Amino acid sequence: MSSRQRPRASSQAPRTNAPPRSPAPTGLAAPLNPARIPLYVGLAVLGAAVGLAGTLLQAALFPGGLLLVLAASAGLFYGGRVLTGTQLGALVPAVGWFVAVIVLLGGRPEGDYVFGEEIGLALFMLGGMAVAVMCATMSRLPLPANDPGRSGT
Repeated sequence: MSSRQRPRASSQAPRTNAPPRSPAPTGLAAPLNPARIPLYVGLAVLGAAVGLAGTLLQAALFPGGLLLVLAASAGLFYGGRVLTGTQLGALVPAVGWFVAVIVLLGGRPEGDYVFGEEIGLALFMLGGMAVAVMCATMSRLPLPANDPGRSGT
């Protein structure tokens, strides 16, 4: 071996008996970031507002109003996911939406009912829940086009 050749790094590296570290939890198992709590509360309130407006609009303008309300719900759920970058960002406004719709579904003691016809109610409830599930279970968010970084970093 000549004096210019470098010895292998593995032969000179000190050995430790430390156990390997487990990877940090991700997704819904990751610890909650306290700075995002006001954002999640705002998304829940916005979800309740969209649910309230949706109940009134889908009953008033049945075929077109229902499509408009489902599009607004999808925009809110997907926007929450993009804004936070987590599945919880889509689930929190969906929970606010669902709670508002369930409260309005109960009616009043006098027998008044907020929803119009039964088919509109069924399509509104099932469509909203389907949109929420689709937005929450998307595989991952698309990378921005102007991101110079490598994927995975």
